[in-house]
Amino acid sequence: MSGKYKPQYPRVAQLKTAEQFGEHLQKDGIQLEFDQELIVGQDSPYGKSHTLRSGSTIGNALCILPMEGWDGTADGRPTELTKRRWKNFALSGAKLLWGCEAVAVRHEGRANPNQLILNEQTFKDFVDLFELVQTTHKEHFGDTSDLLVGLQLTHSGRFCKPNDKKRMEPRILYPHPILNKKFGLGEDYPLMSDEEIDSIIADYISAAVLAQKAGFHFVDIKHCHGYLGHEFLSAYDREGKYGGSIENRTRFLRDIVSGIRAAAPGLEIGVRMSIFDWVPFQKGPEEKGIPATESPYKYAFGGAESGIEEDFSESSVFLKVLRELDIELLCTTAGSPYYNPHIQRPALFPPSDGYLPPEDPLHGVARQIAATALLKRAFTEFYVVGSAYSYLQEWLPNVGQEVLRTGKADSIGFGRMVLSYPDMPADILSGNGLKRAKICRTFSDCTTAPRNGMISGCFPLDPFYKVMPEYDQLKSLKGE
Repeated sequence: MSGKYKPQYPRVAQLKTAEQFGEHLQKDGIQLEFDQELIVGQDSPYGKSHTLRSGSTIGNALCILPMEGWDGTADGRPTELTKRRWKNFALSGAKLLWGCEAVAVRHEGRANPNQLILNEQTFKDFVDLFELVQTTHKEHFGDTSDLLVGLQLTHSGRFCKPNDKKRMEPRILYPHPILNKKFGLGEDYPLMSDEEIDSIIADYISAAVLAQKAGFHFVDIKHCHGYLGHEFLSAYDREGKYGGSIENRTRFLRDIVSGIRAAAPGLEIGVRMSIFDWVPFQKGPEEKGIPATESPYKYAFGGAESGIEEDFSESSVFLKVLRELDIELLCTTAGSPYYNPHIQRPALFPPSDGYLPPEDPLHGVARQIAATALLKRAFTEFYVVGSAYSYLQEWLPNVGQEVLRTGKADSIGFGRMVLSYPDMPADILSGNGLKRAKICRTFSDCTTAPRNGMISGCFPLDPFYKVMPEYDQLKSLKGE
């Protein structure tokens, strides 16, 4: 996208008063509630703690979401850049660190050649990362007894890119009529065998055992954003024990969980899930996103056949499976950054390989909040962390407070926002106001950079990244 792009929707930073923000929501028909005044002190919904059924305590209602790192070593170890990011998570003030980072369970399952891997060879590095988080948090807040730290375990499936930053090496469960074509895969591209899936399940279990030994309190079995766990949920056409029926499509998760329960007793398990999906989008007139195919579209788990609406019937069945597995930690998200990012991570400025938003991004925020609220009301036993709040910018604290106060979610998740503003959760808790100069404006450089073979970071706002040579490379790439 050219640096000359002029957004067609009002910038959130221009909506400076509650009246202006409310008027814009009403004018655009955006169903998004918010509190005009923030509650400070002991009565703040953000300060509410929660004790899980296991007895572990989460000290407040703020969470750092896992993000994919692009700065590990070739053999999957953290670098100083990785450690800096984790240290920022620890000093954020959030008492729930959901996974910290997407960590591959095997080399060929990496989403990029610099993604972290957890295995026997890298185990000590993860011990050090956990201790870094504990030490940093204690230095800033004095207590880690109510800090819950997890590790997100992943296999990238269709979006594997383990050996080269620009060469995909997909491992797919079924031939997707749109995504196969989009990413240059023929109809005869080989599918994962049941035996390979069995071995991946074993890798998840082994990684979970190592995570527990390293000190982590829980692992997330990732089921979102088009990666392997998520693709199982739409494997309607796959034959054999991992496809077709909902029982078969959830076998991957159920077998991992049962294996972890046996091999790592006491380790908490969470699931980050795309609770709905839509049809893949592509550039249309004036580069705006449009559906890549007409309805009916059958591969959107949690979506209607129209491809652009939600249908939570199967999502609800999946949550019943989680309930049967005695999983309490649930983190909601939607869609995929690879084929419909405007519903997954609403932004005013798309990444270089994306499309212009087809709607005011606040619609995307409201959509995820409403979907999470609906499922939270139906499944009150889950501790639910919501996503998609970054685009709210200055209004994140006000919307998040209303979400917590009315029970639409139990915790507010911070993703790319903490790349530019790592201590935003602490500032919200303190009631001292936000630092406007540090607020993420969704320029999408943190996505554009890795899509073009560079490390990921907040180049526009983080002084640490702003002085790197990649900053000028990004400006040139965007035509600035």
